[in-house]
Amino acid sequence: MAIDIGALLETRARHPERIAELAGARKKRPLLGASGRLFIIAADHPARGALRIGSDPLGMGNRFDLLERLCTALARPGVDGVMATADVLEDLLLLGALEEKVVIGSMNRGGLVGASFELDDRFTGYDAETIARMGFDGGKMLVRIDRTDPGSVRTLEACARAVDALAARQRMAMVEPFMSHRVDGKLKNDLSTEAMIHAIAISSGLGSSSAYTWLKVPVVDDMERVMASSTLPALLLGGEGGGALDAAFERWHKALRLPTVRGLVVGRTLLYPSNGDVSAAVDTAAGLLPKETT
Repeated sequence: MAIDIGALLETRARHPERIAELAGARKKRPLLGASGRLFIIAADHPARGALRIGSDPLGMGNRFDLLERLCTALARPGVDGVMATADVLEDLLLLGALEEKVVIGSMNRGGLVGASFELDDRFTGYDAETIARMGFDGGKMLVRIDRTDPGSVRTLEACARAVDALAARQRMAMVEPFMSHRVDGKLKNDLSTEAMIHAIAISSGLGSSSAYTWLKVPVVDDMERVMASSTLPALLLGGEGGGALDAAFERWHKALRLPTVRGLVVGRTLLYPSNGDVSAAVDTAAGLLPKETT
């Protein structure tokens, strides 16, 4: 989808007050529609330095290109909304792409890819107060747990406080949990069945209330057993993108039938398909979601 980058840049430079004005005037919608399902496009990767698309380390580095892909995806039938950091969401506001969309602000982006402090994942993005003031629907946080790294407990504590702050404002807390460890100095997420059950059990208990907590989880082996580890509603995540989609679609199709799974929150996999056809990739993913809740 072609977008008016020139107008966006001019507004950014001359009229930054338009961001708050547009947020206040934006047409909103309920978090869940009649189907009880959610399909969210994720675009918070750049703020953590996670720009890789397949074999291209800077594949997500062109912001103009990313915005065109996001606007294309958000315009497709069945797409409910977007999850991103303030810079991206404000661009989308200025482009008029967030009308009647679910909007989730990404909160902890301080755990930069490859950094020695990656697991001390500070809240350098949205806070609950701003999410509520902007009229957004919730906040997302990444929770990576390495029992050998003290940074993990600081992240757990910060996420617990964020869950509380969002719940106090009746906003979704989207929690993305992993058990993690370092291999040759590089952080790896453990995607085994057992590790995901542990990660979900720990993250489900963050904060003084789980009333507004949702989970963002990968599709791993034995998903029925994994998803039975919590009653919290869950959304399935994607991957780095740039690869074949058929296998991902098949995994999502099966997992979407599990009782706690409410939909998808996918970014690079759909925004950067190997054949370049964002619309087709998004449409196929949208078609996987059951039309009615069970």
